[in-house]
Amino acid sequence: QVQLQESGGGSVQSGGSLRLSCAASGSPYSSYCMAWFRQAPGKEREGIATINTVSSTTYADSVKGRFTISRDNAKNTLYLQMNSLKPEDTAMYYCAAGLTASYCDYSSLGPRVSYWGQGTQVTVSS
Repeated sequence: QVQLQESGGGSVQSGGSLRLSCAASGSPYSSYCMAWFRQAPGKEREGIATINTVSSTTYADSVKGRFTISRDNAKNTLYLQMNSLKPEDTAMYYCAAGLTASYCDYSSLGPRVSYWGQGTQVTVSS
């Protein structure tokens, strides 16, 4: 079992930055593919970034070049640095963990997520 708790969300103006954190507890965190998903009002939840056990990353085109996912296995913590934020980034952001190596990418991980956090709201105003 893995418990995930996000923090760091908030309100920011367009062009601003935020850093999300996800604290993990329970089973060996370092064994999991970790990811950030988001869900905007009226839309489906979408994967935006993943990081595998050797810190290889994938990004959705919508965030590539602006967001950076990272993990600190010593602290059991996942991060998402979000720069150049846009109003369309407004969403609830979720941390996720999946015990998979082959499908650790933003477009494939969704059905293989084993654990979800509760989410943290990010609101970007124009």
